[in-house]
Amino acid sequence: MAPTRILFPFAGNTGLGGSHVSALDLIAGLDRDRFTPMILLHQHAGRVGEYAGDLGLDFEVAENLPLLRSRNSPRKGDIGLARYALANLRRLMAEIRRLDPQIVHTNEGRIHTNWVLPTRLAGRKHLWHHRQDPRALGVNKLAPILSDQIVSVSHFARPAAPIRSVDDRFTVVRSPFDFSAAIPDKAAARKALLAELNLPEDSLLLGWFGTLTERKKPTRFVEAVAEIARVLPDRPVHGLLFGGEVETHSSLNRRCEERAAASGVSGNIHLMGFRSPLAPYMAGVDVNLVTALHEPFGRTLIESMYLGTPVIATAHGGNPEAITEAETGFLVEPENPQAFVAPLQRLIDDPALYDRIARAAHSDVTAKYGRETHIRQISEIYDRLAPPQR
Repeated sequence: MAPTRILFPFAGNTGLGGSHVSALDLIAGLDRDRFTPMILLHQHAGRVGEYAGDLGLDFEVAENLPLLRSRNSPRKGDIGLARYALANLRRLMAEIRRLDPQIVHTNEGRIHTNWVLPTRLAGRKHLWHHRQDPRALGVNKLAPILSDQIVSVSHFARPAAPIRSVDDRFTVVRSPFDFSAAIPDKAAARKALLAELNLPEDSLLLGWFGTLTERKKPTRFVEAVAEIARVLPDRPVHGLLFGGEVETHSSLNRRCEERAAASGVSGNIHLMGFRSPLAPYMAGVDVNLVTALHEPFGRTLIESMYLGTPVIATAHGGNPEAITEAETGFLVEPENPQAFVAPLQRLIDDPALYDRIARAAHSDVTAKYGRETHIRQISEIYDRLAPPQR
């Protein structure tokens, strides 16, 4: 059987987000006897290229292949709709014919929008891997008409108002997680964080992990830390934000600092930036606070649960699909920083509960979200879209 050729285009001029990690981990794990993956990065290799290189994956950089401008997050070098229609559409079709994939698998919002029409016009199969808001325009207007398969990371992320029914092309496949690496020693990881920040031993370390985007609500995390510090006046409470800004024009770092100052906790909020590997930091914090809204299925939530760090998350998006209340974590009212206080106090006041939650969460995610399960499910979809040929 000839391997099925699959093209994975990415925007190279972005930070490294969960969608990139999930997609590149999938590519690294595909059976090369069955599939030949090809990675194409627009304009720059960037952090996506760096991560692909770390996984030993080959990729091409299309330096002179711009992308259609996004209304919400325009980037330098993007083009308008007229130029896309007159020139770029043909260039993308030419790339498809040159690389000759049977399937084009897109994994991020603006890449879906740029590639789905040329894929259709070039007569190839398109897989729209949706990891965003169920109300997103593209997955409701373009994907139902132009894409052959919509894969989503959660039931929450199913298109909310599709222009036509997607019952015949929608599948939920959870994001892949590599649980093969050794889990860092939590006591040692915590000690290293305390030493880096020069904090006392009795500090309460609250973590926040992810790219700094509006959807993930980092400023709400700052507010939650302030609320927790107010009810624990005798204990040093510190909030650690791990992650970088995806957009070059983003102001979220500054806004987190301003919110900390306004809440009187400037000395308690630490912008830790992008860190890799992230596992020692996730293991080192005492609790992970997930403040996101419309998060289809957050990677850092599952990774924290696997590492034995209890999670308190908003009861929104895909979070309720991952957490069983008071068994594998806690769910709280969205957009209410004070709601994090009560479950946090329960965890720190009851070490037995803390340990029970940590163990149950680890067992649950290990059983459900292994990398091999994800690869098998996606491989089956590839085989349906483009049956192996002799």
